[in-house]
Amino acid sequence: MLDDSPKRAFYEAQIQYLVAGDVEGLIDNQYTDDATLVSFTNQIHGNAALKVYFKGYLEMLGRLEVVSTDKFVETDDSLFFEATVNTNLGQAHVFDAWVLRDGKISHHFTGVYPPPA
Repeated sequence: MLDDSPKRAFYEAQIQYLVAGDVEGLIDNQYTDDATLVSFTNQIHGNAALKVYFKGYLEMLGRLEVVSTDKFVETDDSLFFEATVNTNLGQAHVFDAWVLRDGKISHHFTGVYPPPA
C-alpha cells in the first residue's frame, strides 16, 4: 500500500465527504450514475437512491470520526479496507470493498461489526 497512491487519495476524499456530511458531493464525485451499494441488509441502486440512503445513514450516525484505517489494499480496479470509526452510536469497525469504473465506484460492498471484546 502506498499512502500517496491515487486510490488512497480517492479513499481519503470519501472520508472527507462523509465527515463533512456532503452527500451530494460524495455521490456526484465518487459514484457512477448506476452505482450499487450492497450490504447484508440493503441493495441500493443509482445515484438518487444512494443520496437518500447516505443522508439517512449519516443522520443515524450523528457524527463520524475515522480513528484509524486498519487495513487497506488496492488493485487496478478496486479498493478493500477496514477502519475503526467513532459515531454517536459508539465505536465500530467497518469494512468496505469498492469496484471502480472510470475512476468512480460502480459497486460498493459494506459492513460493520463491533470492536472485539
